[in-house]
Amino acid sequence: RLQAYGGGLVQAGGSLRLSCAASGFNLGYYAIGWFRQVPGKEREGVSCISNSGRGIYYADSIKGRFTISRDNAKNTVYLQMNSLKPEDTAVYSCAAPSERFWVPPVVFDSTVYRYWGQGTQVTVSS
Repeated sequence: RLQAYGGGLVQAGGSLRLSCAASGFNLGYYAIGWFRQVPGKEREGVSCISNSGRGIYYADSIKGRFTISRDNAKNTVYLQMNSLKPEDTAVYSCAAPSERFWVPPVVFDSTVYRYWGQGTQVTVSS
């Protein structure tokens, strides 16, 4: 019911905007987290936004380069990624926690996210 899209191949220093769209699911009720994973490595939390948009959280690794936002009227959450680096290469997924109107105390604890969208590949070339 969640779908991430917008990935692609970009050169280092470039930008991409990912979208997380929901169908049959009122995304506006939920905090949304963005995660990324490289084969053979653990999933890494990237950013999270509360259902209202007032609470925003970033991993240190992307702080200052990525911006999360949401448009609840469009049932979509965005991740604007600027100044991309080769180490940002991963499959990016969006997820919603099990509870509505709730931001996980540990926002990047992937185990509390119940609803996961199919990921989108981001590849940054050097």
